[in-house]
Amino acid sequence: MFSPEWLASLSGILLLDLLLSGDNAILIALACKNLPAHNRRKAIVVGGLGAVLIRITCTLFATGMLAAPYIEAIGGAALLYIAVRLVTEQQGGAQDETAAPVTFGAAVRTILIADFIMSIDNILSLAGLANTVPEGKWSLIICGLLISIPIVLFGAQVFLMIMLKIPALVYVGAAILGWTSAELMVSDKAVGAFLLPYETGLKILFVLAVLLIGWRINRQREAHR
Repeated sequence: MFSPEWLASLSGILLLDLLLSGDNAILIALACKNLPAHNRRKAIVVGGLGAVLIRITCTLFATGMLAAPYIEAIGGAALLYIAVRLVTEQQGGAQDETAAPVTFGAAVRTILIADFIMSIDNILSLAGLANTVPEGKWSLIICGLLISIPIVLFGAQVFLMIMLKIPALVYVGAAILGWTSAELMVSDKAVGAFLLPYETGLKILFVLAVLLIGWRINRQREAHR
């Protein structure tokens, strides 16, 4: 530990956490937005810590499995569905009786499932950086995962405050999740090579799909009030 190579790898892991934790924080904020005020912070902490625990477990025991073909493609499709569900659940605020019911358990469950899907690239990248210093591999992995905790939790609090003041930003958050789902599919070992030439178009298509499907479902709910 603390050799120049170890510190250089830790700096790379810190930069990676800053770059890749933003969409995770947005996801947590979206999942918690419609909870009663007294449950929001608790759901952020429980969901965030649970997500980090899942990352630690996967990094230690399942890195090879996550690198298998089709895993990221399946994860991208699942994240696309979650993005649509989140944008339709959030419309209208906590008092909207036509919105899908949001409970503490449901919010935490959504955070854990979606954060795991979105963290596949993060986990694989973290393991790759840690492998550059074999003697300090596990200390780097542990430090990197611990660093990600305050970044994700603080970011989720900030995004939640902004979304509560500007509800329309829910659509922006869902669009980012749609973009991330396309990135996951393009990164897949099996189908990524076929999708790579269409990467930009696929990302735009997924963003539009999330926004248009979410908007249409919300309009139908408003029409049936």
